[in-house]
Amino acid sequence: MIKIKNTDINLKDTITCGQIFRFKEEDDNSYTVILSDRVVNIKQDKNNLIVKSNKEDDLENVIRKYLDLDRDYNELNKKIIEYDNTLGDIISVCNGLKMINQPKFECIISYIISQNNRVSQIAKTLNNISEKYGEKVNFEGKEYYLFPSLKEIKNCTKDELRELKTGFRDEYIYEFINKVNNGEFDINQIDDMTSDNAMSYLIENKGIGEKVASCILLFGYSRYDVFPVDTWVKKYMKDIYNITNIKDIRKFTKEKYKDYSGLVIQYMFHYKRNGEKK
Repeated sequence: MIKIKNTDINLKDTITCGQIFRFKEEDDNSYTVILSDRVVNIKQDKNNLIVKSNKEDDLENVIRKYLDLDRDYNELNKKIIEYDNTLGDIISVCNGLKMINQPKFECIISYIISQNNRVSQIAKTLNNISEKYGEKVNFEGKEYYLFPSLKEIKNCTKDELRELKTGFRDEYIYEFINKVNNGEFDINQIDDMTSDNAMSYLIENKGIGEKVASCILLFGYSRYDVFPVDTWVKKYMKDIYNITNIKDIRKFTKEKYKDYSGLVIQYMFHYKRNGEKK
């Protein structure tokens, strides 16, 4: 067990805001999360995080990177306020919300599965895939399964994927895995692309449209100039700016918030879904 001191994170909002799917809130208000190579349990104690894991190697650095603890969000938020001083209340409600740094391959598969799907079903399908192909981990008396590496899942079949409740997305996942296997698509090449080029590169894959690609770039590659537009964001933009068309929302947001558009959209999403209740 380790203690990470003096963080400014709101752990609950960060874990539950819709970025990731494979986590569980425990009875003591901690969160058990399955990372790429380990299972962790994280509990917030004021400004500190108490972290346990089945694998404690380099644990603090792993958590700091995963939860984006070393990025200065106060500076980002100041810049956003310079672009739009009406966002003060939203940023106040979203104080401590971080953008999780997700494993790229898992993020891509997760958001292919996410289209036209419920959050509970997305989580169930990801767990099914992990149990079929991933590594089993024992942690605090329970069994968990890590999300499979490309090597572990490369020989999957469409029939197997369909049995794991992927639905019509089995074909998309199967084709994507094969494209990566045979070198037609390089997950890491996106790191060296502009966001526009990365978007075009992603949507060449069947089953990845603009919204899914935006989620992948925002949550898997930390591209804050890219953003998905969902029901909650559309509602916020309609209520506040009277903008309803998705293309107009994208144009307005890119022009107004520039390189921080994705972060602003995440704040809007979180505020509209939860913030007004606080």
